[in-house]
Amino acid sequence: MQLTSVVTPFTDENLTMLAQIGVTHVTIRYPGPGRERLQALCDQVAAQGLKIAAIEGYLPIENIKLGNERFDAEIAEMKTLLRDMQAVGIPFICYNFMAGTDWVRTKLDARERGGALVTGFDVDEAEQAVSLSETTRDQVSSPITAEELWINLERFLTELVPVAEECGVTLAMHPDDPPLETFMGKARIMNCVENFERLVQLVPSTANAICFCQGTFAEMGVDIPETIRRLGPHIRYVHFRDIKGTRERFVETFHDNGPTDMYAAVQAYQEIGFTGPIRPDHVPQLVGEEAGEPGYTMLGRLHAFGYLQGLMEAARKAGNS
Repeated sequence: MQLTSVVTPFTDENLTMLAQIGVTHVTIRYPGPGRERLQALCDQVAAQGLKIAAIEGYLPIENIKLGNERFDAEIAEMKTLLRDMQAVGIPFICYNFMAGTDWVRTKLDARERGGALVTGFDVDEAEQAVSLSETTRDQVSSPITAEELWINLERFLTELVPVAEECGVTLAMHPDDPPLETFMGKARIMNCVENFERLVQLVPSTANAICFCQGTFAEMGVDIPETIRRLGPHIRYVHFRDIKGTRERFVETFHDNGPTDMYAAVQAYQEIGFTGPIRPDHVPQLVGEEAGEPGYTMLGRLHAFGYLQGLMEAARKAGNS
């Protein structure tokens, strides 16, 4: 498995720190059109001995999800992006299909162990939900049905999967977070295991894959190790995190302080032969980082990597015994 991290803020110092603790890959947010932008980021990362595993976030797909008049223009931009990724050697795109929003929370300062700050969600407070994505925060659009979303998703995959195959890039779908049936008047479709099985059958291809976000699947109430085995080879990218609660009401946790058997999860990844990027996600904000970006500060990430490395070594040794 490839230890992978977001880098916020994206500085040489943070890249160096990640390299020092054994991280080998990073993810970046889409920097906008232009191969030279991707190349510059690849060069910056390579200077610290790292590689870029994936682009996730800020992707030009919001109008694709809605199926509006900008659909074709965004498809064209995404095809160009895939070819640019091939040219600079970035193998994954992690995307979601939440229309008009992204991952949302109603609380950004819930308290975890030792007073660390984590995000939380309560469906009864949904009107004050905060979209934690710059590309969707101010987006206003009309309601959309599940049927319309499935149509738009199939159009998206039909257009992009052949190009992704040619370019050696994998499209990894992230679950809806939270995985509700509807949110803010818009249906959600990537909200259960069965719909992920439907996803990979829409356009069958190794380029049409799943980002297994453990926290979001935990919000669905599923058994995490069992679901990893069920989705098996379709899992090509992993977000390693946990929550306490249900899809209607939950809080994030430290990676070692939630209800999921994280060791059993790592064992399941090993059993299915997963060798792709795995990154700790939505880390608690530790003391001194309260003004940072919720879920994406650096100190909690260091703790998460140490925990994950220990689990990986234990699972590897158990598998070899």
